Amino acid sequence: MATQLAADARRRIELSGRSFTRPHSTRVITVANQKGGVGKTTTTVNLAAALAQAGLNVLVIDNDPQGNASTALGIEHHGGTPSVYEVLVEDEDLAAVVQQSSRIPRLWCAPATIDLSGAEIELVSLVARENRLRTAVETYLAHREATGMDRLDYVLIDCPPSLGLLTVNAFVAAREVLIPIQCEYYALEGLSQLLKNVELIKNHLNPGLHVSSILLTMYDARTNLAHQVAAEVREHFPAQTLRTTVPRSVRISEAPSYGQTVMTYDPGSSGALAYLAAARELADRGAPARLTPEES
Repeated sequence: MATQLAADARRRIELSGRSFTRPHSTRVITVANQKGGVGKTTTTVNLAAALAQAGLNVLVIDNDPQGNASTALGIEHHGGTPSVYEVLVEDEDLAAVVQQSSRIPRLWCAPATIDLSGAEIELVSLVARENRLRTAVETYLAHREATGMDRLDYVLIDCPPSLGLLTVNAFVAAREVLIPIQCEYYALEGLSQLLKNVELIKNHLNPGLHVSSILLTMYDARTNLAHQVAAEVREHFPAQTLRTTVPRSVRISEAPSYGQTVMTYDPGSSGALAYLAAARELADRGAPARLTPEES
């Protein structure tokens, strides 16, 4: 406990008043992992909130039918709300569905509703089914520029825990993939398959796609297993793995029930400080090098 408090104090001092590096152009990052429960949505919304609080303009696209990212950001997403479903299936402009966060001025969200659960089937018969989200994002970025709105610095896309057409759309729309990995053995098992899927998308649909970042989540420093998993990931992916690890935290788990991220729910908690540090690291890194054949 004393060690954790000391670490939090150091991190709080280090991050206090720190402005983050603004990218030269909009970075579109898909947060993905085929395994459920590894912290994809939690990572997406908290990184987005941390980046926005640091003065950057951030859009979260909730591409998961569960709509948990929309809930955590306090964004309306009941049935009938204009959402990502209308964008993907009905060719609605992304500008028509984006909502601004009431808690963080520079944060926007394109919500997901329950309608998105049927999109996997409906997309099958549509023209350019894998490219629909990319087209929508490019159109929206051009719309913001044409109307004199501030340029977005980051677009973060939250994915469902599967490799269906929703996730494929997210991969095709992005340039970078961020993979949250839970510090447990089972989380490692699906990583090689995920990397193969990213490589398939890169070879056939999106040549610029690459895994830019890996974030270790639910890290419990008291267990040997967490240390072993972290060491193994860092050994195989030294360039991609962020130095920051996100600890297990009750505050992180509680925040969505209040329609908040941990960044506003308890900004002084160890979980919030970890995500703030991870966001700073992500911003400082820019777009790192791709995985080499030996690493993948």
